[in-house]
Amino acid sequence: MPRPTTKDLAKAAGVSRATVDRVLNGREGVHQKTVDRVNKAVDELGFERNIQAANLARSKHYRFVFALPRSGDQFLEEIIHQINEAGPSFMSDPIVCDVQHIDENDPHKIAAFLGKLNAPDISGVAIMAPETPQARDAIYRLQERGVASLPFISGQSMANQHWVGMNNHAAGATAAMLLGRFNRQGAGSIMVVSESMQSRDSLERRLGFDAEINAHFPELSGLPSLETYGDKDRAELIISNTIQNNPDLRGIYILSSEARVPASILAADPQMQRITTVAHERTAFTEEALKSGTLDAVISQDAGHLVRSAIRKLKAISDGRTTHVPQERIRVEVLLKTNL
Repeated sequence: MPRPTTKDLAKAAGVSRATVDRVLNGREGVHQKTVDRVNKAVDELGFERNIQAANLARSKHYRFVFALPRSGDQFLEEIIHQINEAGPSFMSDPIVCDVQHIDENDPHKIAAFLGKLNAPDISGVAIMAPETPQARDAIYRLQERGVASLPFISGQSMANQHWVGMNNHAAGATAAMLLGRFNRQGAGSIMVVSESMQSRDSLERRLGFDAEINAHFPELSGLPSLETYGDKDRAELIISNTIQNNPDLRGIYILSSEARVPASILAADPQMQRITTVAHERTAFTEEALKSGTLDAVISQDAGHLVRSAIRKLKAISDGRTTHVPQERIRVEVLLKTNL
């Protein structure tokens, strides 16, 4: 059967096509009872708006901001590269993506930055920041001002389905399973290294890791998480102290998104060459580390998929629509030297 048109909607709702147009585009001046009749006709007829045609008629453009940490390494560089390359994937829609850097260690500055973003200048924001009350409330206020928003890679507890990233609990459990299976040295401890445990992705990875280790590898125990805060000198100090104080080390889990600094420190210690090491995210460094044997496995999420999914979700929120859930599911990928 032919797809229903606005003419069919007008006939079913008993209103003019101009009224239907005002309801579909959310314009004022229509009584609520009339809006309800039009929406009922939409549901009954299975009407689907041609969003692209509507946007073209209204000359609507989308401006999405990616609020990313100020400090970062190769994984963050890859994310920015994918944002810059995303344009050709959305040529049918007038979408512009900007990158703005935030101080991830100062929740008040994050809240102040988000507080300056308003519709219609900004259509949506993807936010990569640790979970704090200030960031959470700023995201709520963004949404109240009509700006689509979602946590990006680093989740927030209030996000429900509106966030972009892999299942970090499953990623941490996968790391534990690999470390447990690779271990051939018997009982011992596992060093866990993070940039900050305030980051929800790090927290969830740690929870998944502990659950798997405790359930299936009781001979292994995870040490308290080390937090480097992205500081190389601090990382060298706390990692070297942990190595000296734990001669029974059997594995190392670098659960932060940036593995270069801690992995380089570990690679420089001859004692660590026999220790199984698992890290996160595919970068030029982790690829080379897998080839050289510095890393035994890398748990990854596709950077291009992350960026494209964020854009699709922000656009869907802006349009009052939903995305195709399976398409947006970010896979937990395991990379070894043999499958690079």
